[in-house]
This record gives sequence, structure tokens and C-alpha cells, in this order.
Amino acid sequence: MTTARSLLLVVLDQAHGRAVSPGDLSLALAGAELVDLLGAGAAALHEDRVVPDPGAAPADALLAQAFAALRREKPYEPVGDWLWRRGEGLADTYVGVLEAEGALSARRRGRLFADGALTLADSPDRRRAVEAWSSADPVLVSLGKEMGIIGASVPDPESLESLDDSVTLVLAAVGDALLELEGVRQRRTIEQAAFDNVWRGSN
Repeated sequence: MTTARSLLLVVLDQAHGRAVSPGDLSLALAGAELVDLLGAGAAALHEDRVVPDPGAAPADALLAQAFAALRREKPYEPVGDWLWRRGEGLADTYVGVLEAEGALSARRRGRLFADGALTLADSPDRRRAVEAWSSADPVLVSLGKEMGIIGASVPDPESLESLDDSVTLVLAAVGDALLELEGVRQRRTIEQAAFDNVWRGSN
């Protein structure tokens, strides 16, 4: 099972009482896909740029889509740019796949990732994802906690130190992208508040 699929299952299983932003999840899913592509040898990082390997595509359909979407022309694509480009609408894509498989139900309009918006069916994949989360898989927990999901054990420091430098770079890039997205939200909130004040003042 891919890291991205595990991450989605963990988010849906663990985000009780907290609405998870589809935008946040989409960026994290793109990061999880890239971690798996690196682990499979389908891509490598040269400094901060994603360089695809011309070998066979991954067997997983969504991961194969991610592989096919990699830029293949020099100077290749920085990790941050990949996260934003691949991440666009990615949470909806993954949720759609789970729904088609019958693994999800009870979607409520406007509450895609809020508590109670989606019901997970019991499945081997769900149990594997929960086990990885509970055992503090360092990549899964790092991505989850970047989105504010709590409840897992703290990863062993040695497991974090053992992560490949490329994986560490991807995780850091996801954190930076999430901070950037939150900054955009805050600016929009401030701008909307200022507009509302001007509107009220003119009446």
C-alpha cells in the first residue's frame, strides 16, 4: 500500500473533531507520492530538483499517474513546484478512488474532511494504515502532524535520523508549502475583513 493511501486513511480515521483542509491534505499527498517514487527508484533528487528514472512505471494506478506527471526536461522541477502542481485537487482524486472501491460512505456536501463527513469501512488497508500510524512510522507521522493530526506515538529519533536525505528534504518542503498555504489563507481573511469594514463604513 502506498504512503499516500495510508496517509488518507489515517487522516479520515484520526481527524476527529477537526476539519482537515483538502488543500493541506493535497499537498501532503503529493509529498507522500514523491517519497514513494524516490523509494521505488522511479525518481531521484538532484539538489532540490526531481529527476525521473526512465524505467517502468509503478504498479499502483495513482502512483503511476504521479510518475507520468514528472517533468522530464532539464532543469527539471523543484520539489516545492511539484507539490503545488501535483497537489492540485489531489485529495478529491484519492477520496474518489476510495469511494469507487466502496471504502467510503456518508459524504456531506461542504464537509469533505470534517469529523463525521466520511465513514471508513473496515478493511485490511485501513488496519495496516492504523498500525503504521500507531507504530510511529516516521514518514506517515511527520506528514500527519504537519497537518495538525495528533494521536500517534512519537517516532524514535533513530528512525528519523535513518531517513534518506531526499526524503527529509521532501518532508521539509511539505512543511514549507503548508505554511505558505496558511499564509495565503490569513492574507485573504485580513483582506476580506478590511473590505467588510469599508463596506460597512460606506453605509
